[in-house]
Amino acid sequence: MSQSDAMTSRPVLYLLPVPLSDVAPSEVMPQRNIEVARSVKYFIVENIRSARRFLKRCDREISIDELSFVELNEHTSPADVPAMLKPLEEGHDMAVVSEAGCPAVADPGADAVAEAQRRGYEVVPLIGPSSILLALMGSGFNGQTFAFVGYLPVDASARAARLKEMERRILREHQTQIFIETPYRNNKLIGELCRTMPSDMRLCVASDITGPRQSILTKTMAQWRKSTFDYDKIPTIFLIYL
Repeated sequence: MSQSDAMTSRPVLYLLPVPLSDVAPSEVMPQRNIEVARSVKYFIVENIRSARRFLKRCDREISIDELSFVELNEHTSPADVPAMLKPLEEGHDMAVVSEAGCPAVADPGADAVAEAQRRGYEVVPLIGPSSILLALMGSGFNGQTFAFVGYLPVDASARAARLKEMERRILREHQTQIFIETPYRNNKLIGELCRTMPSDMRLCVASDITGPRQSILTKTMAQWRKSTFDYDKIPTIFLIYL
């Protein structure tokens, strides 16, 4: 394709997943993703350093210095997002890259996608690992209705209220509840759940998904109370259901 053809074709905003663990991208992503990583020159990323490292792992021949990066994270003002899509306006393809997993899912990249949709640009999500879906698949819980609630509140009373609400939704709607915690608090969270949740409530702990230490275990709270475990500082996702 000539340069003039490229500039007149419809630009695409790719949503380019990143491995969840320290594995080669080719182990968890299809070849098309690698080809997109090689071809795109403009990136909206959660963290520039990790994005550069990811792209080099996709292909060591990628010239990082020829690429353009702009950060979109939890500190970014919504007013700054529209300007990030300027390369699309100029006819260039772009890609959104999270620090791990699928961009725009529990991820600030969703703001860029929303702006691209408002402007009528083509948005193409690419296949890749999602900790939410992989954990749900491996849990044995209801995959017809589920909710990802992110981090639980830090405040004790708000946290207790959130857990009670999650329990009610399981009982009332048969809805799987999925959440995460800061990795160094994983063990404390499991202990808290064992103390506050009914003994027959089931807890799935999905840790280091797709990585060398992957573990996806589902047990009742009563069984977890009797278990020996250590998920300290390991990326983990939690699911509860009856």
